[in-house]
Amino acid sequence: MRRRAADFRRPARRRWPNPVWWAFCVVAFFIFLVILGKSNKMEPRPSTATRFRHERIMEGLNITDEMLSPHSVTRQISDQIALAKSFVIIAKESNNFQFAWELSAQIRNSQVLLSNAATRQAPLTVKESETAIRDMAVLLFQAQQLHYDSAVMIMRLKVKMQSMEEQMSSLTDKSSKYGQIAAEEVPKSLYCLGVKLTTEWFKDTNLGKKLDERNQMRAKLVDNNRYHFCVFSDNILATSVVVNSTAISSKNPDMVVFHLVTDEINFSAMKAWFSMNNFLGVTVEVQKFDDFTWLNATYVPVLNQLQDSETQSYYFSGTSDRGKTPIKFRNPKYLSMLNHLRFYIPEVFPSLKKVVFLDDDVVVQKDLSGLFSIDLNGNVIGAVETCMETFHRYHKYLNFSHPLIRGHFDPDACGWAFGMNAFDLVEWRNRNVTGIYHYWQEKNVDRTLWKLGTLPPGLLTFYGLMQPLEPSWHVLGLGYTDVDFQVIKKGAVLHYNGNSKPWLKIGIEKYKPLWEKYVDYSHLLLQECNFH
Repeated sequence: MRRRAADFRRPARRRWPNPVWWAFCVVAFFIFLVILGKSNKMEPRPSTATRFRHERIMEGLNITDEMLSPHSVTRQISDQIALAKSFVIIAKESNNFQFAWELSAQIRNSQVLLSNAATRQAPLTVKESETAIRDMAVLLFQAQQLHYDSAVMIMRLKVKMQSMEEQMSSLTDKSSKYGQIAAEEVPKSLYCLGVKLTTEWFKDTNLGKKLDERNQMRAKLVDNNRYHFCVFSDNILATSVVVNSTAISSKNPDMVVFHLVTDEINFSAMKAWFSMNNFLGVTVEVQKFDDFTWLNATYVPVLNQLQDSETQSYYFSGTSDRGKTPIKFRNPKYLSMLNHLRFYIPEVFPSLKKVVFLDDDVVVQKDLSGLFSIDLNGNVIGAVETCMETFHRYHKYLNFSHPLIRGHFDPDACGWAFGMNAFDLVEWRNRNVTGIYHYWQEKNVDRTLWKLGTLPPGLLTFYGLMQPLEPSWHVLGLGYTDVDFQVIKKGAVLHYNGNSKPWLKIGIEKYKPLWEKYVDYSHLLLQECNFH
């Protein structure tokens, strides 16, 4: 029988795989899935070439190694920038602003190179920095041709520094002069108070009687069992603060006696003020030095000097020494006899044995009765030493080129402070201390031993007669410098020595409250005179 054509043949029967084959495929499929999952969790490892390149970059970013390398391009550019900045300053000083601008522009270009290198975390190469280095080198060469080299730069800086020092000295001198003028000016409020008090004194005849009755004058003023203080001043309000602060700080204010000495002008006003106000029972005596019969030119040599026209010109203008003496020592206050009475305390108070002298620019914040029981060891004056710095030693106040000074005093001896001093008047009289003072005043008629002021003659007069006191008794500097508040807190007497007095506008603000708390601003007269 003939076979059919291929197209018409019946399809062959398909044979399905057996179960073993199906099982093998399923297992293979699951194995493939497991392998694929693990490969997705693994991090790709960098090739050896990639790791090597990364390590080389990190080495290039080691700034210390880069800057220490003698072949470092970064170091060379940094050195050029530093030098160029110096030349920019010199170019501006020479008014060569065009060249200064070119240097500044090139400095910016070099800084951009360094910034780009830091951003890409790769060190600079010679090729990319060659142009910048060459351009900067050309400018630096031009700077040397313009004599902007180191030697010239140093000389110009020295000249500039000298010029600035001269300007600073001039400004300091002007500041001192203006400060002195402000310190010497009597505030309108103080002038007003004096006028009103004088008017009250002459208008109310009972004020004088009140003062005498309250103090029982004669008995208390000569009682050496009491605590006697003296103040020589023409400032009513300042003196009032001294008396008030002492009274408030005293354990027994009724045992305190204040002896106030002023001038003719302020005498009535001073008496009126202390008649109108009661200071916790403190006894107050007011005198004027014009009533002292012993105070004449025959006995007091300094009076002749104070009345001398040349001396007055010296104090007021300082022209005789071409302005060499600091202006603070040319204060006209030194022409006032009130400033020199401290050398005549035994004459002012002939019946007293011990007195504590206080300046009118102090505040008392501790009981001072202990000063009257301090043993002065046979010395005349008790004072706080000020030789913590070399400035306050004898050689700064006296002329040691003069043989009379050089032969009698130690230039490194400690200075000490007037303003709060305990005086043994018995020893004063026994040792004729006032006579010593007269001797040195007569020797200094031509002002060759010391220039001005009362401290230098005090250092001479009480040389070898001074007993050092514990520093907390007398804290200085509140009128011109910074004082540690811990020191202020421990201080018994705070001294506003310097021009910045607390009653002036130029007073140091942080120290004013320590003084102002002893002023009764609600007082009618103070309000009328605009005290605030």
